Amino acid sequence: MNGLIKITGKLLLALQLLLAATLSVSARAAGPVDGNQVTIPYGSGGRIVYNLNSGIYQVYKGKTIVFSNTGLTARVNGIQVSSKNYSLREYKKSPIADGFGKGFKYTILLSGNRLTKTAQVFYVYPGKEFFITQVILSGKNLSSNSIVPFSGNIPAVTGDPRSVFVPFDNDTFIRYNAKPFTAPFSNTSAEVGTVYDNNTRNGYVVGSIEHEVWKTGVRTAAKTDSGNTVEAWSGYTEESVTRDHITHGDVRGDIISSPKIFVGYFNDWRTGMEEYAKANRIAETPYVYNWTKPTPVGWNSWGVMQDKLTYEKATKVADFFADSLAAFRTGNTAFIDLDSYWDFMLKGGLEGDYSKLKQFADYCKNKGLQPGVYWAPFTDWGWKDGPDRKVQGSNYTYGQLWTKVGTGYHDIDGARAIDPTHPGTRQRIDLVIGKLRECGFKMIKIDFLGHAAAESTHFYDTTVTTGMQAYRKGMEYLVDKLGNQMLIYAAISPSLATGRYVHTRRIACDAFKSIKDTQYTLNSVSYGWWQTYLYNYIDADHVVLSTETEGANRARMLSAIITGTFITGDDFSEHGQWSNRAKKWYQDAAILQVIKNGKAFKPVEGNTGENASEMFTQKIGNSIYIALFNYGSNAKTFVIDAKRLGLSPANSYNLHELLQGNIVHKTPELKLDGADAALYKLEIEK
Repeated sequence: MNGLIKITGKLLLALQLLLAATLSVSARAAGPVDGNQVTIPYGSGGRIVYNLNSGIYQVYKGKTIVFSNTGLTARVNGIQVSSKNYSLREYKKSPIADGFGKGFKYTILLSGNRLTKTAQVFYVYPGKEFFITQVILSGKNLSSNSIVPFSGNIPAVTGDPRSVFVPFDNDTFIRYNAKPFTAPFSNTSAEVGTVYDNNTRNGYVVGSIEHEVWKTGVRTAAKTDSGNTVEAWSGYTEESVTRDHITHGDVRGDIISSPKIFVGYFNDWRTGMEEYAKANRIAETPYVYNWTKPTPVGWNSWGVMQDKLTYEKATKVADFFADSLAAFRTGNTAFIDLDSYWDFMLKGGLEGDYSKLKQFADYCKNKGLQPGVYWAPFTDWGWKDGPDRKVQGSNYTYGQLWTKVGTGYHDIDGARAIDPTHPGTRQRIDLVIGKLRECGFKMIKIDFLGHAAAESTHFYDTTVTTGMQAYRKGMEYLVDKLGNQMLIYAAISPSLATGRYVHTRRIACDAFKSIKDTQYTLNSVSYGWWQTYLYNYIDADHVVLSTETEGANRARMLSAIITGTFITGDDFSEHGQWSNRAKKWYQDAAILQVIKNGKAFKPVEGNTGENASEMFTQKIGNSIYIALFNYGSNAKTFVIDAKRLGLSPANSYNLHELLQGNIVHKTPELKLDGADAALYKLEIEK
């Protein structure tokens, strides 16, 4: 009986293998393979048609080809290979179920011609208007620092064609840029690229949804002779974008996988970018615990106090929030966050006495507030004092920790990067985070995280060979030490790779009080608002009113409201016009209702280059909100285009202006003074 069972099992296995082989090479019109073509359906009317003879595929949306002449390339052990170079191509299909839902995995196995075995994998899910593709290399002792999982042509883009430059991070006041996509043209964007017609909003979105190993660039090009191209390239480094001084590190092993690449053509490119952000959060689920409390609001000391921060001034701010801004809440509390220079409150440095800092934290809690703090865990700010300084909490010197780049080190923003994988770095994290937790802090702003993502000639952990692998190691260690005690807020940091590790992230670099600061921040919201679906929250940085005009104050405040959270930054330990305006504006019930929603508004227009859109919109419940900004010095009239806003032409609307309390009846034209902003709530006229 046992012998019969064994024989039956072997026969069953043989039949399964025979069936798989038959499916891979000889399925015909009855299945997805017709002759030499594999047809892979996705979304509503989308399909990938892969030619098994050529190694090239086309992507259709309905009857229209949206990507053509599409394939892959990779450099493996110093040899460049393409999907066109192989002599044998086999096909397999299998069901999958993951965070995207139930779907199918289609694998094209490429072999022959003594080339590295390669798999081009497609992941498709019913109801998803995009597909995901990936390249997997297999062999012995492989090494690669360049894989192009997706490269193809797109048709001519008419109307007002644009290609957006997306920065890798938010450092050095870098800007997004919606560039005119007109030949001759080339643009390399970090992690994701989009090409669209701003008039119709039809557009393409291609980007990496995995960031734990590779940095990815997306090249878009408009050529006068050979058409338009889009290429996702894993292994991208560029000093002005990724901050790296050397090429991308080699990925090594018997199996090397590219990141998964999101590919789609959308009726509205903005929808495509939002779907892309959501796909990132699914593909790389958060490592940090989920934040389920209300939208964060509060104060940060860097806005005005900066290096003048003291215990006395900080506690006076807490008094002001408790006594004069008691209604400035989205829940039961607000955060009072100490930025850089909180170490002035220590005795004996980071290894010394933290009792004054704990006293501040306790003071906030007694006032019904939540204490916050700041740290940059992967930087050495004192590097100019030499390499032999002892690393706090360890027996190592800082010179041993410095991130090695060729014969030098990785320096940016005046700080030197330290190796995230080094035990000295980790012991320093143990010390500082342990002390801050003991003090009872409930929020931490972590900064200059991009230093941890730098490519290095050599990491302490020899299993780590790329900047993103180092970033993962460092951030996971940091999050483990933080536990679930604090709201984790990232300031300067990689835009996409940080999504796993923090609750909220600043959308741009430092911004303070002027209308120029507002316009700079909103450039990032105009073309990066979609990150609101990657993080629990994105943030516009501290809002400073100071002595600016009332209009400039309104604009700066509104820039935070439409980004999703509200962190103030004035010196509320002293009285001035900023404190009077804060008491009036920050406690307005209608404004707080918008803040509680916690999601960024989306831009109405996407053709402003390095500048910002003037109009943003968001639906909250059954209400539609419009935010208007006039960045110029002269008054301007804005025309409200109902169709452009997605409003029904069958309805008439009233617009209620929330910041100044004005009612505007049935007019498509709204006048706004120079350096000013307005927030309207639309109501259907009954």
